[in-house]
Amino acid sequence: MTEILSQDEIDQLLTAINTGDAPETPDYKPIADSRKIKIYDFKRPDKFSKEQIRTVSIMHETFARLTTTALSAHLRSVAHVHVASVDQLTYEEFIRSIPTPTTLGVINMDPLKGNAILEVDPAITFAMIDRLFGGTGEGTKSQHELTDIESSVIEGIIVRILGNMREAWAQVIDLRPRLGQIETNPQFAQIVPPTDMVVLVTLETKVGDVEGMMNFCIPYLTIEPIISKLSVQFWYASSHRASTNENFTVIKDKLTSVDVTVTAEIGSISIPIKDVLALQVGHVVRLADVRVGDPFILNIGNKKKYYCRPGVLGKKMAVQITRKAENFDPEEFEELISEGDEL
Repeated sequence: MTEILSQDEIDQLLTAINTGDAPETPDYKPIADSRKIKIYDFKRPDKFSKEQIRTVSIMHETFARLTTTALSAHLRSVAHVHVASVDQLTYEEFIRSIPTPTTLGVINMDPLKGNAILEVDPAITFAMIDRLFGGTGEGTKSQHELTDIESSVIEGIIVRILGNMREAWAQVIDLRPRLGQIETNPQFAQIVPPTDMVVLVTLETKVGDVEGMMNFCIPYLTIEPIISKLSVQFWYASSHRASTNENFTVIKDKLTSVDVTVTAEIGSISIPIKDVLALQVGHVVRLADVRVGDPFILNIGNKKKYYCRPGVLGKKMAVQITRKAENFDPEEFEELISEGDEL
């Protein structure tokens, strides 16, 4: 039922509105705003989800382990590489964060479009060069651009590292990274516009006693065609599938080149050890329960696998396999001998 206000009540409300003293309503409750508000910076749009960042991190943990082994063997020194962080930022922020001069390898990411950047800290660069030149791997404190010889040496190291990258990415794509060129000034390595988003994999690197960073910068435009594959579920599924198929193929290939012992067993007999010691050339040993023409057992390793019969192939003694004996039954074999069965 609609409540009708009296004239006095209307006058009191008008007076309260004019003076700003509105009467409190005991039943009034503000409506809670249930909307979830997330701050979004249009200058730095997030292109990668947390799951995709996590997958990139897993991929490059494998890359870091392989690179640790490769650098240690190549430099003949203790080296250690591990993933420190994986972030998304603009390309301009990445360029501003690295020193000048530095070592920048422009990487062609075939079959993906575009290029990526592998940046190696100058301290690590000169430590590796010093080690390969016969030094202790201490590097140098002076910052200078690479000479032609130094550039050629570091190029060989980067090419070796890229082989590990292909293996680390194998579960997602058959990546064939190639080193395009080496730059020392970040301003000369503009692979994408400054405002484009990139994913930056930071690798803490230690060579001997020298510590530094390696940064692998991948533009979003380059990685976009395979962005849907950068999920933990896809990663583990493809990893399990690939590892199963590859392991089967590897095991099969290895088995084909394994040497096994094949022996034709004529028969057996138990004799005292003194008789064995007395055996000489020309002695005849009569086997128990074996007659001329009886089938032999062909053993593969320690397993009785086939029945066979003796013969000659060319100038060599040989046996001819006549029947499988995988489920070898000694009683059945005795029956064959007693019956004189020709196999």
